[in-house]
Parts: sequence; C-alpha cells; structure tokens
Amino acid sequence: MAETSSGTWRDNKRYLWPVALLMPLLPFIAIAGFSTTRNSAFLWIGPIVILGIVPVLDLLFGIDPSNPPREMIEALEEDRYYRWITFLFLPLQYAGLIAAMAYLVRADLTSFERIGLAVTVGFIAGLGINTAHELGHKRESVERWIAKVALAQSFYGHFYIEHNRGHHVRVATPADPASSRMGENFYQFWPRTVVGSARSAWSLEVKRLARRQHSPWSLQNDVVTAWLMSVVLFGALIIWLGIGVLPYLILQAVIGFTLLEAVNYLEHYGLLRKRVGVGEYERYERVEPRHSWNSNNVTTNVLLYHLQRHSDHHTNPTRRYQALQDPAEAPALPTGYAGMILLALVPVLWRRVMDPRVVAHLDGDVSLANLSPRKRQRIMEHASNSVSSPGYERSSRTGASTLTTRPDAPTVHCPCCGYVYDMNRGDVREGFLPGTPWSAVPNSWVCPDCGVRDKLDFIASR
Repeated sequence: MAETSSGTWRDNKRYLWPVALLMPLLPFIAIAGFSTTRNSAFLWIGPIVILGIVPVLDLLFGIDPSNPPREMIEALEEDRYYRWITFLFLPLQYAGLIAAMAYLVRADLTSFERIGLAVTVGFIAGLGINTAHELGHKRESVERWIAKVALAQSFYGHFYIEHNRGHHVRVATPADPASSRMGENFYQFWPRTVVGSARSAWSLEVKRLARRQHSPWSLQNDVVTAWLMSVVLFGALIIWLGIGVLPYLILQAVIGFTLLEAVNYLEHYGLLRKRVGVGEYERYERVEPRHSWNSNNVTTNVLLYHLQRHSDHHTNPTRRYQALQDPAEAPALPTGYAGMILLALVPVLWRRVMDPRVVAHLDGDVSLANLSPRKRQRIMEHASNSVSSPGYERSSRTGASTLTTRPDAPTVHCPCCGYVYDMNRGDVREGFLPGTPWSAVPNSWVCPDCGVRDKLDFIASR
C-alpha cells in the first residue's frame, strides 16, 4: 500500500499473480488424474481449462478496474516479488514437459490419450512463450536468457528476435506478419505469420551481422543459436525416451506456437498506422494505444501477466507486467483472450463480432483499416459510409520529418526506454564499433531495447 496523489492505492492482484504458476502444473494433474481414474478426459486438461474454464471465469469475474497511478510505476517495477513469479514458471514448465513425455512413451496409453497429453503440454508451451515475451523485453541479461530457454520447447526461439525488433517496429502495418488484417481469417493468417515471422527474424539478424561483417551462418546469429537450443532439447529427449517421442514433441511445439499466433491474430486485427514524413524520413506514425485491442478481464489478465493490456505494452515495451495500464482510448475486445481465441476458430462468428467493432473504432471509415488485399474490394463495396482512398496513404501529419538531434551529437538516448547510444562506446552488438558517430547510424535503425522509437526520435543527452 502506498500514499499517492490519487489516494491510497494497492495492487489488488498482488497475491493473485502466483495463480499463473498453477498452469504449468496441468501435465502433473493430467497424469495423476488419469492414473487414478483411467478417465481420458484428464489427459486433455490443457485445452479444457484454457479454452473451456478460463473463458467462463472471465465472464464470472468480469473486468479489472484497477490502474496503477503513474507515480507508483517505478516502485512497482522495482518490487522483485513480481519478477520471481515469472522466473518460477520456467522450471515448472520443463518439469511438466519431461514428466509428460516420459509418461506418454512408457505408460499403457491409446494414441488418443497420448495425443491429449501432448496437446496439454503444448498449451503450457504456449503459455511459456507468453512468459518469454514478458522476460524478453527486459534489459537484464538473465531475463533475456530465461526467455530464450522458455522458447526452446516450442522450437520458436526466433520469436525473441522478430517480436522485439520486427513486430514492435512494424505493428499494425501491412508489413508486419504478426498483425492480422480485416477480412483475413485465422486459417489464412496462420501460415502467413508463421512463415513470415521466421523470415523476418532471419533477415533482421542478417542485417545486424552484416554491419559487424559477420556471416549469418554462425553462432553469432541469434536465430541459429535459438534453433540449436531446441535441437539439443529435442535430441536429449529422443536419446532418453526413443524416437517414438518425436511426433509428440512436434505436436506440442505446433500447439504451443499456434496458441501464440492465435493471440497475435486478435491483438491488432484490422488496425492500421499511417505513413508520415517525406522522402528519406518517411516512416509509419508512432504506435499509439488505438493500434492495439485491449481486454481487461481479471482471470486472463492474471494468467497472462497483463498481456491483455496490450496498448500500454506497445507504447512502453520495457514496462513490467504489474505496472501496465489500461488506456481509456484503447479499443476493447468483448471478452478475454481465451474466449476470443475460441471465436477466432470460427471465422463467420469472428467477423460478425469483430468487423463492426473495427469499423466503429475507425468512425465508420473502413478505408483506414488494415485490410486483407484479397477482400479489400468486397469490404469497401459493403462499407456504405467509407471513403475510397487506401488506408495506408501518407498522412498530412509531418511530425518528426527531420532529425531531432544533431548529426554530431556524442551521446543520445531513446525517449521511450532510456537506451543510450554513446559514440565513444558504440554498440558492438548492433554493429557500431566504438567511435562510430551518430551521423553514421542509418536513419532506418530502431532502438534495440524498445523497438518503438527510431533514430529520428532520439534526443541528445546532456
């Protein structure tokens, strides 16, 4: 509890956050329940709980009205209690994976039962990606390392690169493989985002390593090292349990990253940022709360570490989950992420619920939406009060159309996250050797910590 200008405020979810650690225990509950009762339903407990029970709890417990006052954010972020909750997820995640894989190989199970347990493990892998998402945005090396380990189970380690340096830069634009388009159903989105995200991560690493004059085919490439971690993990389990475990390892990995991409699908559906600036300074407008769909249902908020407060996350990517806010101007989903995933699996219902919300959010001007190219003409024809200009035209806003810092500034910093570029030290990881002047940093370069601000936004430090 703390005294603030807003009165007395306390985190009313402080002792609810550990509930998230019950999720990686589901494989143990599945094994114990099945061993005791021989009821196959226990082995499918992952989807039953996450897609069956959680949506109901979201409706029962409703909306979370609590927003931490801005003057409390720093104190909240420094409270290590919250950090340990995310740290503890990893050992539980991997204990569940190991126990489940051993059980499904060695126990007397039918194929249906083995698939059920693998699917349950896959749902935990998906939640593990969410934990990796929270940790991967932080500056501390131990948190970034844990994030990479958490992603190995789902063979999706490239997410660490693409999400931070790709998605956060291009979010809510046609160029982002992880931003879904109005008129695009989940089954069309899935292959586009899975393939596109892997390609983007590789391209980002190739560019970074080229500045360092390194080959991408080396352990300097974070995509290579991420995939090698998965190969080692899968290889160790195959050596221990036999080749028969491989199909179930693949199944749980696919389920894990599919759960992630289902969340990606609903987070920015149909939302679009405009082009601003002119010439070499042309870019997408800065990310604002209106470019992400929010949900503030208590249950899923606790289980996903406030991922549903997505607008604030994209505005302040390095902010810790307990301090995230729900901006009033952010568009709202009709229910929590778990329920929205179910809706996304039935495209006709999804469009009936979400397309009118996109149009309403854009004040009826559907041309301002991120539209599926194959559906653009049809959507525009059915939008009686839309205009005909394409939604991603250059805006009249000129905002930051020129550099905001002197080309020879010795030290500059990111106004979003505080990342500092010092000419004398450079940034070797980014490919800028000590002594590299600010003028030699490409205008297309984006802050490596937050991905929100690019070179044009940086401010000279005093």
